[in-house]
Amino acid sequence: MKNIFLFLLIGMINLCVFSQSEITENELKEHILFLTSDKNAGRYPGGKTNKSIVKYLKKAFKNIGIKSFEVGYKQNFKAALRVEKGVKEKPIVKTCNVVGFIEGNDELLKNEYIVLGAHYDHLGFGGPSSKSEKKNTIHYGADDNASGTSALLEIAEKIASEKHVLKRSIIFIAFGAEEQGLLGSRYFVENPLVPLSQIKLMINMDMVGRMNKEKHVYMGGAGTFPDGVDFMKTLGKSLNLTPIVHAGSVGGSDHVSFYKKSISVLGMHTGGHRQYHTPEDTVDLINFKGQKQVCEYIFKTIMTLASTDYKMAFIKQD
Repeated sequence: MKNIFLFLLIGMINLCVFSQSEITENELKEHILFLTSDKNAGRYPGGKTNKSIVKYLKKAFKNIGIKSFEVGYKQNFKAALRVEKGVKEKPIVKTCNVVGFIEGNDELLKNEYIVLGAHYDHLGFGGPSSKSEKKNTIHYGADDNASGTSALLEIAEKIASEKHVLKRSIIFIAFGAEEQGLLGSRYFVENPLVPLSQIKLMINMDMVGRMNKEKHVYMGGAGTFPDGVDFMKTLGKSLNLTPIVHAGSVGGSDHVSFYKKSISVLGMHTGGHRQYHTPEDTVDLINFKGQKQVCEYIFKTIMTLASTDYKMAFIKQD
């Protein structure tokens, strides 16, 4: 009966969703080209480069029709930057999360939220987190995590075009300073813009641009909400993907901050690669067709959970 229920949910969403604002490979590429441009110098927290990227994200949120909270789209915080071993004093810079929401339509369920997030920062010219011997070289971070940021914008645009079917509300967050120790997501959960008890699921996208020939989409945390493992497997296979679904395996990126607050999570990615944290993580290696498929997967996940009465509850994983 469980599988039948899941198929009915997915089928209903497929019938009702005819978006006028499609996720496209061209738009995904445009966003990544901007984020990985030499001008943006590896998207290091703080300074003029950070401000340029935040301005781009704020404009995109506004154009999509995402609403801002009272603080505006920016949630400002200070980040202590990582330093080389032996250096005691950490530089402190000003950066921010870019946050907005689309409100649901159900009188009760609109007070429940699903968070979709991705970090927009990277390593700048390398620093202590670099895996490369090349010093003072731009680390472009096309997959890590311009891919997640571009996916955030494209999925948000498509959700906005179908907001009339939403029951639950959706919060969109582009996190700052993830590479410095999940600082943006940690700041958000310590200074939430809605009560944490009302956040029912956080979906995080970190490195979603390098899908392999087997169409693997990896995720951790699917067991943190009811029937999550079966749900994600069934939906992924219906989209001709090969989902690698873990009930637990919660770690490694911004969703960890939410899980530590007893919030259900999904950490989505397309796998590691040897260009990780090196200057060679560039746009020419992005599989845009695959990235689009990941976006559709996440979009349909959100629409199924946000436009139905799907039971949501936190389930702790060992």
